[in-house]
Amino acid sequence: MEKLTAKASIQIQKPIEEVFEAIVDPNKMNHYFIKASTGRLETGKTVEWTFPEFPDSFPVTGKTIHNHTYISFDWSGGIADQLVEINLSTYGTNSTIVKITEHEMNNDQDGILTMMRQTEGWANFLACMKAYLEYDINLRTGAFDFMFPQS
Repeated sequence: MEKLTAKASIQIQKPIEEVFEAIVDPNKMNHYFIKASTGRLETGKTVEWTFPEFPDSFPVTGKTIHNHTYISFDWSGGIADQLVEINLSTYGTNSTIVKITEHEMNNDQDGILTMMRQTEGWANFLACMKAYLEYDINLRTGAFDFMFPQS
């Protein structure tokens, strides 16, 4: 049976080095995606990411990281063959193409729902990173309050 992957991509009008750092440096990532991290994303290192909307932290293990061009990590909690890959490439004189693929989900009802949620999530991640890097705006602020109403 063919497996499913979640995919998203975007062009960000910033140099590749700056985009790369916005993904691996928690002091940059906390301006558009996470609330906090226990450290920088690195090959072979597990860090804990905390999100503004959730009380729990999530383990993220850096798999392979090539400076400025490729980042892969596992944040599945041990699910086999669940890998996030981020490819970065220079476009023009001052832009970066970011392509994200999250592997792999079963081609069944649960897998289709997971693939759809992850695709939506990665598209949101990319839009938030673009808004932060290009315009210094945090799109995530208040974006998910409706999912967790205050009692």
